[in-house]
Amino acid sequence: MQKLAAKLMWLALGSLGVEEKDIEWAGPGSDFQGAQAAIQLNHYPICPEPDRAMGLAAHTDSTLMTILYQNNTAGLQVFRDDVGCWVTVPPVPGSLVVNVGDLLHILTNGIFPSVLHRARVNHLRSRFSMAYLWGPPSDLMISPLPKLVDPLHSPLYPSLTWKQYLATKATHFNHSLSFIRNYLSSDQIS
Repeated sequence: MQKLAAKLMWLALGSLGVEEKDIEWAGPGSDFQGAQAAIQLNHYPICPEPDRAMGLAAHTDSTLMTILYQNNTAGLQVFRDDVGCWVTVPPVPGSLVVNVGDLLHILTNGIFPSVLHRARVNHLRSRFSMAYLWGPPSDLMISPLPKLVDPLHSPLYPSLTWKQYLATKATHFNHSLSFIRNYLSSDQIS
């Protein structure tokens, strides 16, 4: 999964003109071997009244990206800002879903926005999912990449570590990106 995450990261950043020399922390071979990851296994049992139950509350991921496997039971939804509603992501057998996380949002200066999503329970079938949550070393400073910042596109976020971001997320939850955007330095962020 680490190799897949690194490949996806380079595909995303490469589409913005970012090169290996632009990210020193990618390490020798630019394979992000210092990255940290966790696997989260989820089970959403059958629920006779799904509208009265919560599967997983709406949130953005506090990672660079999340790679998600889900069984063939619908439940993942993303919020579409352009239409102002939740949209179900239909499961496609044999496929993976990739969510942009908050740290990739910061790294790309908001060009790739993090995805607000949730999981709903189903009244006919149980749902299982496995999330591979992938991020940088916890003490690495993350900020908008210099290549994506210029006089017309100033940095929207200060430099901060993943550890600092997680502390901010614990306090400000889904408002964390807006909160840190209002601060000019990581010294002001808990």
